[in-house]
Amino acid sequence: MSPVRRGSGRPIHNRIGVLRVERGMTRAGLARAVGVNPQTIGALERGDHYPSLDLALRICEVFGLPVEAVFGRSPFEPLSTRVYGRADG
Repeated sequence: MSPVRRGSGRPIHNRIGVLRVERGMTRAGLARAVGVNPQTIGALERGDHYPSLDLALRICEVFGLPVEAVFGRSPFEPLSTRVYGRADG
């Protein structure tokens, strides 16, 4: 399954890398869990490709989170901004 290429219109941002690291997963581990190769996970994390709906749902299932917690149209605010009111930690 090849990822959907990035469009020039409205971007899709994601928290895949942050969630993966937070859970102690490697790219290879996440890739195995969702049935793709590690390069695909890297491309998704960098925003080089967007996942298909099926792949997005499989990723969300691995993390146990709803789609809107992992993917969104706006960049995600750093946790430090939410917790401490600033972006620098």
